[in-house]
This record gives sequence, structure tokens and C-alpha cells, in this order.
Amino acid sequence: QVQLVESGGGLVQPGGSLRLSCAAPGSGFSINEMGWYRQAPGKQRELVAAISSDGTTNYAGSVQGRFTISRDDAKNTAYLQMNRLKPEDTAVYFCNLWVITNYGQAYDSWGQGIQVTVSP
Repeated sequence: QVQLVESGGGLVQPGGSLRLSCAAPGSGFSINEMGWYRQAPGKQRELVAAISSDGTTNYAGSVQGRFTISRDDAKNTAYLQMNRLKPEDTAVYFCNLWVITNYGQAYDSWGQGIQVTVSP
């Protein structure tokens, strides 16, 4: 199964920006839908943003206009640009990619999670 590699998290002040990346190294597959989820302490995991193979995007209302999801299919990588960050954006962020193998097998793969902390 494809192992995802997340990067780009950290500590940022309110109003700041971060860019998360999620790469799927290897070959013999393509990526259908890509998504970013987050889970704050004591809360359920929620969808933040998703992008389909044709570039259609979907955002949670709480991040609409501040976050942008994008993809680079040549690199099998998803990105989440987060601007105007707020303390309530603090959470562990997970990427989720739907993998389609060259043999037609489909499955989803999760990243290990990356901490984003927004604090003065």
C-alpha cells in the first residue's frame, strides 16, 4: 500500500500562513480524489478540503476563502495552503488520497498526521 508523507506543519501566530504537503512516493498508480482532514483535541475528525481528479474543490465552511487545496498529479502530491489562520484551526491535519493502481485496484490511504498550532 502507498505510504503517504506529510510535511509543512508547525506553530504559527494568528493571521499567519502555512502550507501542508502530502506526497505519495512510488509508481504504478494514480490518485483520484485528494482530501485534507483535521482533528482537534476532544473533537471528531472533520473534512477540511477535497479536490477531485478533474480539479473540482470542496471546502468546509469554516475555512472557505482562507484555505486552498491543490494538486500536482505529476508528483502525486496534494497541497493545502492555509492563510489567515485562527486559533480554532489548531489540530492534527491528515491527508487522505484515493489510490487507483494500474491493475484497477482502488483504496484510500491516510497520512500519519501533522500538527498545526495557531497561537500568539
